[in-house]
Amino acid sequence: MKSWEIKSLGDICEFGNGLWTGKKPPFQKVGVIRNTNFTKDGKLDDSDIVYLDVEQSQYTKRKLQYGDIILEKSGGGPKQPVGRVIIFDKKKGDFSFSNFTSLIRITNPKTVDFTYLHKFLFFYYISGATETMQTHSTGIRNLKFDDYKDISIPLPPLQEQERIVAILDEAFAAIAKAKANAEQNFKNAKELFESYLQGVFENKGEGWEEKEFGDIITTLTDYHANGSYKILKKNVELKDTEDYSWMVRSTDFENDFQNDFRYIDEKGYNFLSKSKVFGGEIIMSKIGNAGNVYLMLKVNIPYTLTMNLFLIRLNEKKAIPEYIFQYLKSKKGEIQIKSRLLGMATKTITKDNVRNIIIPFPPLKEQKIIIKKLEALSSETKKLESIYNQKINNLEELKKSILQKAFAGELNTKINVD
Repeated sequence: MKSWEIKSLGDICEFGNGLWTGKKPPFQKVGVIRNTNFTKDGKLDDSDIVYLDVEQSQYTKRKLQYGDIILEKSGGGPKQPVGRVIIFDKKKGDFSFSNFTSLIRITNPKTVDFTYLHKFLFFYYISGATETMQTHSTGIRNLKFDDYKDISIPLPPLQEQERIVAILDEAFAAIAKAKANAEQNFKNAKELFESYLQGVFENKGEGWEEKEFGDIITTLTDYHANGSYKILKKNVELKDTEDYSWMVRSTDFENDFQNDFRYIDEKGYNFLSKSKVFGGEIIMSKIGNAGNVYLMLKVNIPYTLTMNLFLIRLNEKKAIPEYIFQYLKSKKGEIQIKSRLLGMATKTITKDNVRNIIIPFPPLKEQKIIIKKLEALSSETKKLESIYNQKINNLEELKKSILQKAFAGELNTKINVD
């Protein structure tokens, strides 16, 4: 690294703020790059570029050029810091960038390769370094731009920058291929499970019945069965800190019970007597993600149902909850549920429409056999998912390691991804 220099980003680049809404003619139709056009791997996704009529005076100062780097300076969320970067790689057309993004343009292309700089800033983001230079007081994260301009860039001679980029491009292509193979293998495993599940309900044997869901339901209730909004507000306080009872939400299921839980005190739990959950029940979302179905776990603490969910208990002399759950999650079950959803923008499902879902089911003995086979196949699928997820995580860590070596001057040979 003897011939390498260390420069601040502000020393080698100029910056520009994005477009805002303007009303002074003349106007010009321009493709505007937004946060939604940033991919996780630092590339421009041009599948949904929005085209707007903008003030021509604004656009002339903010026209994108091939090789510009676009920085996400605002947006993000609680778990996604801002600071993503993409290269503008279009040589034709009129394009600019939104006010939630900023332009980074190299002032002397003879000393700095834009792909080299982009890869460094991409590494800076995925390493978590931008998290220390942003604020997020209103749910929107904002990058401290002055801090970002002070980032130190290791700069070898231009020829060495180009050599590093070539090695990184080859390594990243191999990593992308390995990730795609892992994802396809996992997709194949999931499709095998789905195929078996579908076959169960298409190849019905002797003794099978078809009944409306309501005929085998003993309890169909929800949070609001306990009283009016006014009474509920008076008696139940939802808390972020641990207390007597856990309140089950659809997000708990969606996040595999890895998110922050919500709680209520003992008084609230006893008041919600009609929506207490004991485990083994079928839970269905009734608004928003209406029709999503979950099977309640059994845990050794008191817990109850939050709003926007139905709690369903079955006559277990006729049907096993695990079997009905698998049917409702199958393609045939999903089609029935979706056909009963109401509303346009916000979907809902009523108790009556839940009850009239048609359920095919064999005798209890056969239901148990089916569930046993499905559980064994599901277990194998989850093992494969764990293996493939670990492989993908390892590949992402490998990418970080390669980038770290590249900018430390330690990338001397081609990288073996296998």
